[in-house]
Amino acid sequence: MKYVGVDIGGTNLKAGLVDENGNLLATQKMKVASIVDREGLAWTVASLAQELAGAAGVPMGEVASVGVGVPGTVDIRAGSIAYTCNLPLRDVPLRKLFHKYLNIPLYIENDANCAALAEFHVGAGRGSKRFVTVTLGTGVGAGIVHNGKIYHGANGMAGEVGHMVIEQDGLPCPCGRHGCWEQYASATALKRMTAEALAAHPDSGLARVVAENDGHVSGQSAFIAAREGDPVGQAVCDRYVNYLACGVINVVNIFQPDTLAIGGGVSNEAEEQLLLPVQQRVARESIPCGKDRRTRIVKAQLGNRAGLIGAALLGKNKRI
Repeated sequence: MKYVGVDIGGTNLKAGLVDENGNLLATQKMKVASIVDREGLAWTVASLAQELAGAAGVPMGEVASVGVGVPGTVDIRAGSIAYTCNLPLRDVPLRKLFHKYLNIPLYIENDANCAALAEFHVGAGRGSKRFVTVTLGTGVGAGIVHNGKIYHGANGMAGEVGHMVIEQDGLPCPCGRHGCWEQYASATALKRMTAEALAAHPDSGLARVVAENDGHVSGQSAFIAAREGDPVGQAVCDRYVNYLACGVINVVNIFQPDTLAIGGGVSNEAEEQLLLPVQQRVARESIPCGKDRRTRIVKAQLGNRAGLIGAALLGKNKRI
């Protein structure tokens, strides 16, 4: 059988058709902004499922289910989107609306949980019993897998680590709090820090890197400048990595997983610039234990495919 996964991000919607082993057979991508309402979302998910099957030459009868990963809180039993922080989606009965267009099972899950499920089964978490992913994107999300099952908490909202405060009375967050981790460790936060440094140092190596990229500030800008020896770019990287490590240490101290994988576009930076200093900070500052029992801090393996592969695997693993 084949499975469709849909990953609704803060900016883009990605969809894919996978086989029993999580191998991608076909993919699609579109802007979330082009979906104007809940009915449009349901129609889009159903249409994508059919388009993906057609692109892969797979009859719809061989598509066992559709899974949807959402950046927010979901009701997995009702198949509905309860709340999203960065998108205007509230109380959307997605399964009910979807079945108006396509009569196959639809599963729904938090997007970070989907990424964790994919990494646990076919990525960086293989062989772990207790596994956490931290995904750095528009926000910061986490997925927690314990003995092969996603940990949801009493109300389905477990894993919202991006909204733990690491800077008391800090920057405002769309969730309503101030100083949330995602305001300092997300890709969005990294771009903001880079833009602030650029404005303060218009003659820096960082400014040259940005100028060479047609004036576009990206999550890579500061890391490129730092690799070229620019102190302004290095200062941005140091500040960002310190915030990232602070939150990772908190997560390790709370959950003590066998493995914690860091994913999202920022995780693709050079190991000595990102992963290594985070590993060093975690080893130095997390609750001490024997070396053979410390949490392994690794890079996620599936990249931007994790969310949609995990969403697809919801049906295979019968999340409800």
